[in-house]
Amino acid sequence: MPMAPMSYKCNKKEAAREAWTAEEDQKLSQVIEIQGPRRWRSVAAKAGLNRCGKSCRLRWMNYLRPNIKRGNISDQEEDLILRLHKLLGNRWSLIAGRLPGRTDNEIKNYWNSHLSKKIKKDQKQVKNSTSQESESEKTELVMQMEIVAKESEEGNYTKRDEDPKSGSVGDDFFDFYSEGPLNLEWMSKFLESDESWIDLL
Repeated sequence: MPMAPMSYKCNKKEAAREAWTAEEDQKLSQVIEIQGPRRWRSVAAKAGLNRCGKSCRLRWMNYLRPNIKRGNISDQEEDLILRLHKLLGNRWSLIAGRLPGRTDNEIKNYWNSHLSKKIKKDQKQVKNSTSQESESEKTELVMQMEIVAKESEEGNYTKRDEDPKSGSVGDDFFDFYSEGPLNLEWMSKFLESDESWIDLL
């Protein structure tokens, strides 16, 4: 099979853009089996395909190469993708290189269509859960404050109710809360208790 000239260039306006056919896949595979997966512009010319070299390379890498795995991404693979993306970001080729048989294109599509939405959903649930816990803690704190305030009010009332009239405990002389007409009985009690102050006059 003659080598394609190095000056061969793909005319993007004339190149086919529709889906690949089984016949095109077969031609591409046959040329790559002989030449190997390199010099993609030459591969397109040798295969007689109205495709660009880039299109041939992507078709081979993402669909036709041996030992390729497509679909049915396992939970272990999904967990690995999540951890690698957290570490590497959108570097799909590096991520795919750690998942045997997976292509960077498939990993990127799976991330955009499934995993990114799953992460946003999980983050939203965590945010709502945290908000609910914070609101619950706030409500519980308010209830505790109300209980303490109520107990404090009841304690003050009980203390006042025990001895509402006496100015000090055990003070029988200065009872200013005596009911009835004003009298000087307390003065007599005071004078009788200690008459030594008269000697000072």
